[in-house]
Amino acid sequence: MPASQTILLFDSGLGGLTVLREIVRVRPTARYIYIADDAFFPYGHHDEAHIIARVVPLVGELIAAHTPDLVVIACNTASTLVLAHLRAAYKTPFVGTVPAIKPACASSKSRRVSVLGTRGTVKREYTQALIRDFANGCRVTLVGSADLASLAEAALRGEEVGDAALLAEIAPCFVEDGKARTDTVVLACTHYPLLMERLIRLAPWPVDWIDPAPAIARRVVELLGPARGDVAAADAELIFTSGKPQLSSKALAAFFGGRIPA
Repeated sequence: MPASQTILLFDSGLGGLTVLREIVRVRPTARYIYIADDAFFPYGHHDEAHIIARVVPLVGELIAAHTPDLVVIACNTASTLVLAHLRAAYKTPFVGTVPAIKPACASSKSRRVSVLGTRGTVKREYTQALIRDFANGCRVTLVGSADLASLAEAALRGEEVGDAALLAEIAPCFVEDGKARTDTVVLACTHYPLLMERLIRLAPWPVDWIDPAPAIARRVVELLGPARGDVAAADAELIFTSGKPQLSSKALAAFFGGRIPA
């Protein structure tokens, strides 16, 4: 039987696990390498030049070390900055993570959409261009969160994260404009779906929360073609650039399709 395909996922921290979970569901036979660049987390606290200067050579080193069939940049902040640089520098196929503004605006009934991301992502020209091209008459509210990614990681580690702290981060997404109000919120950071159940519960009114992970998983399958290998033989590895593991093996297994990553 041919060897399993190798998929490398790269994120600033643990948020990309939400993307990994969806890809594993549709491609269970693949070998997975997950890189959490926690030594530089959060990316939103660094300027654009420093992020590019760090990520582009680091991803090159990872490609050389692991020879993946495909690389997923499971981070909106990094994707909006470095995807073009990566594709110019390396032959390996890349899949990025960008704000799902087009499908959100296409599905909104009230024509009121909010984009919840890091401060860097929502202010970037890449995001502005998506709005210009795909808003389709919707009013789009950009909400830059300073702390929600860090709160998501803390909650994943089992630390206490109060409802008030989460509500303060998401409240600006909920806008009432006359008779219309926000009905769709784009989660423009892969960390945020880690908190999905609590976001739904804390929302002032029901909205559609747009998680990009299923669409990313579909794109991965399109690019890789038919699956190879055996589920039983597929392995997984998780690397923290700080060298300090952030989660227990039991907590991680839920994202790796039940596998315990090395």
